[in-house]
Amino acid sequence: MTSLTLPQADGSLQPYTLSAPREFAAAVPPFPRLALAAAHMVVDPMAEQDPWVRSSIDWDRTIAFRQYLWSLGLGVAEAMDTAQRGMGLGWPDAQELIRRSLDAMRDVPGAVMASGAGTDHLEPTPETSIEDVIRAYDEQCGAVEAMGGRIILMASRALAKAARGPDDYIRVYDHVLRQVRQPVIIHWLGGMFDPALDGYWGEADHGKAMDVALDVIAAHAGKVDGVKVSLLDKHKEIAMRRRLPAGVRMYTGDDFNYAELIAGDEQGYSDALLGIFDPIAPAVGGALASLARNDLTAFHDILAPTVPLSRHIFKSPTRFYKTGVVFMAWLNGHQDHFVMVGGQQSARSLQHFSELFRLADKAGLLRDPPLAASRMRQLLALHGVS
Repeated sequence: MTSLTLPQADGSLQPYTLSAPREFAAAVPPFPRLALAAAHMVVDPMAEQDPWVRSSIDWDRTIAFRQYLWSLGLGVAEAMDTAQRGMGLGWPDAQELIRRSLDAMRDVPGAVMASGAGTDHLEPTPETSIEDVIRAYDEQCGAVEAMGGRIILMASRALAKAARGPDDYIRVYDHVLRQVRQPVIIHWLGGMFDPALDGYWGEADHGKAMDVALDVIAAHAGKVDGVKVSLLDKHKEIAMRRRLPAGVRMYTGDDFNYAELIAGDEQGYSDALLGIFDPIAPAVGGALASLARNDLTAFHDILAPTVPLSRHIFKSPTRFYKTGVVFMAWLNGHQDHFVMVGGQQSARSLQHFSELFRLADKAGLLRDPPLAASRMRQLLALHGVS
């Protein structure tokens, strides 16, 4: 048995003994739900760089993690906020990331990937116009499609700043959806993930904002594969899911309630596009394999222990959840360091990491307990805990 000493919430130190990792059933697609994991970035800690300004990406490890996700039967949502898009990863590097991932995907039979296209290369200012936003969307959508990629239409900080009401959102999305070649996934990212997106769709009230989004989707249903809703409110997601046009999917972006939303009810279910699928990927594969066998008991048995972990990783300030995602990748040996784009490894406290470690262990997701414990001890030592 592997043990170590961990800080508690009150600052005291207590011994903790790790459990054995959980074995999950082999996941063989196709699954009864579409499941895309928004994947994280890996930097090169040995490169000469200014971490708060621009980080050097370790492309080999970054792409290897995508290959790992595909090997588990999951799809990849590329260059999204989990990859620190808008929090250190700019459009030039995002474009290169998408290109490299598409190249790697071609060697994986049946692999699925969709990539974020937005306006993040356009710096919002008081002078930013709706025409500027449209041109920015056109540039990124055109670049993704030129590479042969599918589009996840990301929410736009520039649009949120420039718009004067719902009509401006309708104008922008009408234009973009008329131009794209293939159906896209529209991403509605709530202000808890990015405060600059508060009041998206031109309405502060989520119910009224939902009406605007649904009108846009209904007008272009043939160009919308689905909508990913990241509001961390299952009731709002279910309400919107039940109003979607036939053939338009709901991709849950609810990292607090994904298990029950994916399981669904008598009126439907959600597919999934989630950042939490990055650190809990083996459990997701096992759960979807259970769902394919119509074994809901096993499905919930696998995912239930991951929910407290996810709620902890995504706790307020939610935008710093990427730190916990990359921390898990380090604990599990997917990379040999815990250095993030923009120095974001500093965004969470030692107590936060300690509780994350315990919750990951309880979910059976530390695949090599001695390695995970050794790395946790390194972090503790760095913070002065021997």
